[in-house]
Amino acid sequence: MCNAFHLWERACSRRGNLQRLISTVVIAAGLTACTVGPDFHKPEATQIANWAKPAKSAPSQAVSEPLDERWWEVFNDSQLSALTQRAVRSNLDLKLASSRLQQSRAARQVITAERYPNTAATGSYGRKRNSGEGLNDPSGHNGDSAFNLWDAGFSASWELDFWGRVRRETEAADANLEVAENDRRGVLLAVLADTAQNYIQLRGVQNTRAVTEQNLDVARHSLKLSQLRLNDGVATDLDVAEAAAQVAAIESRLPALEQRQSQLINAISLLIGEPPQALNKELSTDAAVPQSPLKVAIGLPSQLAERRPDIRQAEARLHAATANIGVAKGDFYPRITLSGNLGSQALQLSDFGSWGSRAFGIGPQFSLPLFDGGRLRGVLQLREAQQQEAAIGYQQTVLRAWHEIDDQLTAYNASQRRRDSLAEAVRQNQIALRTAQQQYVEGVADFVNVLTVQGALLATQEQWVESSTGVSLAMVGLYRALGGGWESVYPAEVVTSNP
Repeated sequence: MCNAFHLWERACSRRGNLQRLISTVVIAAGLTACTVGPDFHKPEATQIANWAKPAKSAPSQAVSEPLDERWWEVFNDSQLSALTQRAVRSNLDLKLASSRLQQSRAARQVITAERYPNTAATGSYGRKRNSGEGLNDPSGHNGDSAFNLWDAGFSASWELDFWGRVRRETEAADANLEVAENDRRGVLLAVLADTAQNYIQLRGVQNTRAVTEQNLDVARHSLKLSQLRLNDGVATDLDVAEAAAQVAAIESRLPALEQRQSQLINAISLLIGEPPQALNKELSTDAAVPQSPLKVAIGLPSQLAERRPDIRQAEARLHAATANIGVAKGDFYPRITLSGNLGSQALQLSDFGSWGSRAFGIGPQFSLPLFDGGRLRGVLQLREAQQQEAAIGYQQTVLRAWHEIDDQLTAYNASQRRRDSLAEAVRQNQIALRTAQQQYVEGVADFVNVLTVQGALLATQEQWVESSTGVSLAMVGLYRALGGGWESVYPAEVVTSNP
């Protein structure tokens, strides 16, 4: 609240010139202390729930310990770490976000410049001739001759921010800058997560292809065995045909896996700003799927609002919307500007700069809106509605964050349990395949049993690789939901170099 008028009442009750001068100073000091509109109060960090506790434990557990900012390094994969560094340096989306951040900084500088006096130096020279029937001719020849006019000076103007309108504009500009900073942090977090996820998926596809090729070798061995038994008269053409069909069916899986591998390599290339196929030589060699550690540090629930860029961005939007209400309210009050100029004007160059050629002007100016058809009130109502929207958006962002984290924690635990169950299924199917092959060789089992067990083994092996990949992907998704990986490793102030 502004107390300028109370100060004015107390100051005017005094007498004398000195007292009136002091009164003016008191009034000015009181007025400049005014800031119309509501003050922004940082929303309290709302903790909707604690981290979810799984009903059944898994080998790797999420623990409430300080979050690893370089979370991608917990995979202990040097190639993944190197690709992450390259993506941060060269990703084009990140460079675009950095450019938007620079624009926001420049826009803030434009707005905050209104807090300071605006000064300018001017100068001109002109050869002129006035009408003898119109304006007075300073040459004294009644428009019969031309004259020279030399003019130079210095001017200054400064809007006295009595009501805090400019301060509210500066406050909103600072908040909008924070929005841009957290926009870049959000893009950075997405780049880190996308790079890790694409890399993990690539290794998963390569492992699936390796499993398929191993099963293809087994199927080819079964085909040779059935052909030998056919030659010995102990097998039928049906056995050979079924074995050949099994080989062809497994071979048909490989082109799709190769296509998927190429797509993932290109996706990583795009993330690091490279052309298609640029990383083929580097990433085509098979490697294991990065595995998660036994303990995954996910930080404390109370730190979530300080870390997730989207929550910080929503808070900054609310701050900007609150400050804009003050800007809208400030437009209802008079704008008072102090302006002045000092210079020299002469007809002769020899007189230019002399005491007699001096010219000056100084004085306040003010403007007060009287009738605008309700425009100012409409703007104020708009700003208040925008603040309400921003407040709801903040609540929604926090709620969405908690849902994402809860879902990722559940997915991380469930994917581990599924992986472990499939590992046992693979082990049992391997035993079943060896038994079926032995029984077929001994002539006590049909070849259909061999094909059936081999198909089941291939399916469970593929599912196991998929689930093992899913565990690592779930951990990346968890860190993405937690909003980690930018705090001090890659602060928003570090702007990537221009291309």
